[in-house]
Amino acid sequence: MIDGPVLINPIIYTEVSIAYTSAAELNRVLARLTIERHDLPWSAAYLAGQAFLQYRRQGGQKTAPLPDFYIGADAQVSGFTLITRDARRYRSYFPSLNLLTME
Repeated sequence: MIDGPVLINPIIYTEVSIAYTSAAELNRVLARLTIERHDLPWSAAYLAGQAFLQYRRQGGQKTAPLPDFYIGADAQVSGFTLITRDARRYRSYFPSLNLLTME
């Protein structure tokens, strides 16, 4: 059960946008589902960078911060619960993050 509003940040919006033919169509769907928009806080950007640095030091091969790091950092600094199918990654880099897993 989800307690509170369901939020979407600009990165998640970007990821789901590829399923729609226009921004207007996506915005109608979000409004119908009562999904609220949430801006990324600056503190999340720093935390995402630190998590990415840890990932690289542990042998991660990607050379640019992944959207998942921004999404996890945003949820952690904002005190949100993150709905995910990739709990392992989020638990590795954001151990205090509350997760609702879809596994």
